[in-house]
Amino acid sequence: MGAFDFSLLAQGGPMMIVLLVMAVAGVVLFVERLLFLHRGQIRSTSFVDGIKNILAKRRVMEALTVCEETPGPVAAVTKAALLNVHADADKMRFAVQEAGIIEIPALERRLGSIAAIAQIAPLVGLLGTLLGMATTFHAFMTSGAEYATASALSEGMWRALLVSIGGLTIAIPAHLGYHFLSGRVRAIVRDVEWAGNEIMRFLQTDYRDGGGEAAPESPTGEAQPNPSEPQAD
Repeated sequence: MGAFDFSLLAQGGPMMIVLLVMAVAGVVLFVERLLFLHRGQIRSTSFVDGIKNILAKRRVMEALTVCEETPGPVAAVTKAALLNVHADADKMRFAVQEAGIIEIPALERRLGSIAAIAQIAPLVGLLGTLLGMATTFHAFMTSGAEYATASALSEGMWRALLVSIGGLTIAIPAHLGYHFLSGRVRAIVRDVEWAGNEIMRFLQTDYRDGGGEAAPESPTGEAQPNPSEPQAD
């Protein structure tokens, strides 16, 4: 048997078709999640430093535009903080946490389906094995022979072995894929938490205490009065 023999799928019985469907679904889910997470994972340190540089020039609208043009949850939580740049600390923290609550479930979506495939595939293989063994004993019982013959035993046992191999062949890569994607999700979540805390700290300390050269811009684009300058009567 050189390359893969597709006739083995037919020899594996109906459970092999179920395993084939699970394999295709697992590959599609893995590729979709991989592309989604790759798109959402950015260099959070460079991104936040760039936002800080823009805010140092009191250009809130420009910083918001950068956040809107950047995909991923790090940009989303940063944008939530910028939209509340003139709010108190509690309101800003609530907005950042709310943005994180919205973004993080999107990262974890469909990972449960990959984990389910990894857990169910061996069970489907075991079911196929039992069905194959049942076929073997049924053939032996109905053959009327006093002793088992190779022809009576081979078909069912061959089917049982094929389905067992198929179940494990799907389960092992599915487990590896699930843990790989889970690691990517955890890395992005850590970036989100760090970016949210860092941008809030900057806005509440350096940005508000910067004073000086230009009046800070509100998220709506209107200049806010600089508290360090005296107001005319």
